[in-house]
Amino acid sequence: MIIIPVVSPRKATSEFVFQHFNTENTHNIHSSPYVFFIGLLMSQYTISGYDASAHMSEETKASDKNGPYGIVSAVSISLVVGWGYLLGITYAVTDLNHVLDPSNDAAGYAVAQVFYDAFKNRYGSGTGGIACLGVVAVAIFFCGMSSITSNSRMAYAFSRDGAMPFSNFWHSVNGWEVPINAVWLSAGIAFIMALTSLGSQVAFQAMVSIATIGLYIAYALPSLFRVTLARKTFKSGPFHLGPYGVIIGWVAVLWVATICVLFSLPIEYPVTAANLNYTPVAVGGVFLLVILGWLFSARLWFRGPVSNTEVKPFTL
Repeated sequence: MIIIPVVSPRKATSEFVFQHFNTENTHNIHSSPYVFFIGLLMSQYTISGYDASAHMSEETKASDKNGPYGIVSAVSISLVVGWGYLLGITYAVTDLNHVLDPSNDAAGYAVAQVFYDAFKNRYGSGTGGIACLGVVAVAIFFCGMSSITSNSRMAYAFSRDGAMPFSNFWHSVNGWEVPINAVWLSAGIAFIMALTSLGSQVAFQAMVSIATIGLYIAYALPSLFRVTLARKTFKSGPFHLGPYGVIIGWVAVLWVATICVLFSLPIEYPVTAANLNYTPVAVGGVFLLVILGWLFSARLWFRGPVSNTEVKPFTL
């Protein structure tokens, strides 16, 4: 956030940073608004995962207060630090075509090339940029740990409720009361999904879009039910938004509906089987499977969430 723009001997103008859209691209997308909306994907993707506080609530003291505080603080910190990071990166970009060129030193990975160029142009060597990328890698590693923590707790909760195949196995905990099998399940699935980036960037980007849309749909559904079905019966906890809760809830629901449409748009023209955005197909397929699963199976045996006082987890 600070080192790269300070080290870089050449800096972009504020006009370039805040007003330039890369409409001269190889994807045949020449509309500035279209570029802007498609670019929202990564920002939406990074401002996610703050629900980890909710998933860890069973392991948190005073979770009815500390859980919401954790969510709000995570979003606030991400907003400030993320904005500063993006500004630092974009001010260091002076040749957009170069950082996106697949034949450059970073094989077309723009952020890595920006880091490398900043040090190479200043000191004649890009080693410092590689070291900075190591810091980014560590940050990404911790983000991955947070995601796996959230996923494993969800897998534990679903299996505790009997909603997953082999539920007894997945909701087992070890001596430290960690759902270790659910942790390895989450890590294994994440690893397999990441492998798609080696074969097809289109497939990987579609999976990122699916993950983003899926997360935000999951975030929006409770808000939707809160402002509709439970508007008069909802009982607020110690942390609430008061009279603004319904308004903010509707804003959140409408925003999620908007990004679901945006992230289903093509990312390259002309559209072919190789570059088609399969996100709406995949998300629609998941919804169809969920509905069919509920109608023909789950509604006959699923009885809702089970509290920890009602079931004794299997201990390894």
